[in-house]
Amino acid sequence: MPGLRWGALLLSSLLVSPLGAAQPSNPLRQSFSIEARGAPAPVRIGGARTLRYELHLTNFAARVLVLDALTMRDSASGRILGALEGDALARAAASVGAGEGADPRLVEPGRRAIVYVDLTLPADTPARIEHLLAFGDPASKSAPHGTVAGGAVAVDARALPELGPPLRGGPWAAVYEPDMARGHRRVPYAVAGRVTIPGRHAIDWMRVGENGAAAGKDDGLGAEVLAVADAVVAAARDGVAEPTGERPAVTLAEASGNYVALGLGGGRFAFYEHLMPGLKVRPGDRVRRGQVIGRLGSTGQASRPHLHFHVADAAATLDAEGMPYRLRGGTIVGVFASIEAFGDGSPWTQSEPTPSDFPMPNAVVRFP
Repeated sequence: MPGLRWGALLLSSLLVSPLGAAQPSNPLRQSFSIEARGAPAPVRIGGARTLRYELHLTNFAARVLVLDALTMRDSASGRILGALEGDALARAAASVGAGEGADPRLVEPGRRAIVYVDLTLPADTPARIEHLLAFGDPASKSAPHGTVAGGAVAVDARALPELGPPLRGGPWAAVYEPDMARGHRRVPYAVAGRVTIPGRHAIDWMRVGENGAAAGKDDGLGAEVLAVADAVVAAARDGVAEPTGERPAVTLAEASGNYVALGLGGGRFAFYEHLMPGLKVRPGDRVRRGQVIGRLGSTGQASRPHLHFHVADAAATLDAEGMPYRLRGGTIVGVFASIEAFGDGSPWTQSEPTPSDFPMPNAVVRFP
């Protein structure tokens, strides 16, 4: 497959109008529909300003096509912001409905591939990003490689909500992994006539031991869960019992267990999931930042006690798009080497205390 040279050659293969709109110069032929999802907004993760969204690539050709390279660029200036090719593109892509082990770069007719974009931004934020996709025909040695432009996406320039701690004390591990095949970031739902990723910026908060020690399986159970802002309770579910013994199978509708959704204003909702029964609030209640709203549990689809937390654009557990936010008041005091290291019960590595807008994957955080 072509290497990174595709990212450099794409610009020479396009005709650019005075308005900056890219038009493929190759002959017209059926290829990909490119749709951007996620209404991205910059969030600072581990010191880097990151834009997180997806591209849905649907193959409308009558043959298998291979994804060669994807280039992201500033629509206004044409400046290249990033590129994916080869193994990097394979790691960022997933083929909807394909079997385990399938190459996500090979897209059969009628199939859809999703490219999960985590783009590190320059100091000046572009207002709009466009995408150039290079593809090939693996069944034909004579067919030329093609390019197609599409999926332009506007960057949400609104200030992110500044939220307070959802928990007290700690230390707590911010368990998530954007590249994990079945992690929150990579689980789309089509339950109400559209595809959404509610957990795009979700974190599972799990209690860990002091001074680099791993966590016990039931650590954190019953910890007080706090309102992250002055808000109105938009939705809640209570009464799901804490599991004892073997965990029962749960349906998709039951996966969140007991939960609370707080209306933050501006079309944003903070979700707390897997809570213990006996919530302290109900829909319609007004809460203050720092108020206890429930206790950390393991109801629903949870293998151990933890607080699932995310922000979305609707008061629905699955039919909503995950949105970024700033988390104030926490101090990063260490990190796990990987999500596998956390799962294996390996110790975490301590670091100099550092404030953070949004913790990097598997960081260890202490709250006031």
